[in-house]
Amino acid sequence: MARMIPAKIDTLLALRADGRLLVGRERITLLEAVIQHGSITKAAEIAGFSYKTAWDAVNAINNLLPRPAFITRTGGPRGGGAEVTEEGRRLISVFRRLEEKLGRISSAIAEEGLEHDEDLLFWGVAMKLSVRNALHCTVVEVIPAPVNVEVKVRVSPDCEITSVLTNTAVAELDLAPGRAAVALVNASSVMLSPTDEPPKISARNKIAGTVTSRIDGGIDSEVVVDIGGGKTITAVITYDGADDLEIKPGVRVWAIFNTSNVILASD
Repeated sequence: MARMIPAKIDTLLALRADGRLLVGRERITLLEAVIQHGSITKAAEIAGFSYKTAWDAVNAINNLLPRPAFITRTGGPRGGGAEVTEEGRRLISVFRRLEEKLGRISSAIAEEGLEHDEDLLFWGVAMKLSVRNALHCTVVEVIPAPVNVEVKVRVSPDCEITSVLTNTAVAELDLAPGRAAVALVNASSVMLSPTDEPPKISARNKIAGTVTSRIDGGIDSEVVVDIGGGKTITAVITYDGADDLEIKPGVRVWAIFNTSNVILASD
């Protein structure tokens, strides 16, 4: 006999990374508030976020989408405004439709019950990542070798990242040119160099960008770098190192990390 569940089941549709929501109900509410008010400051206030948390949220969403969901523009209230793109509006629409469908399913479960407790595991499924940088990308080249395989992925029109994987991993992920994937890079693995030319260093991945924010806390500094195409990459370096390099918003830098620090994920 089916076991009745007396309480309503609240479905939660969410993708998480580093303990923070990437796409979830609260983030979608934030984007909807940006559409209504044209200001991330006002949208953060309505959604109950701090200004920094709101920016972290929209940067994470932009990084996971092929095209930006959120952009800023000059000349708005308080010196600038914010805009949700067509890609962002499609994300909102798809999320709300899926959330509605899951809501109907959860209501049916609450009314009819479940035959086995194990069935509940399905509703707790979410993807949790231990890295800060999760970048949507497309595989552009796979270079085979006897042991390790070099995989090049395109993050944006002007940005490519190289990863080195085992042959087994490439086969299991079914990686081939044209396949969509997510490149994961730990923030503590990203080094910064404020030089005009690519620094002479053995690390293969060197991405040019502009610092958009620096948050100091204790002995470390969190630095967000705009790498173009609506994408950002975050580095966590020492406070002293950030000061020595004169890292601050507006400074051009190279974000540097090894191929071994890049993890690729696919569905």
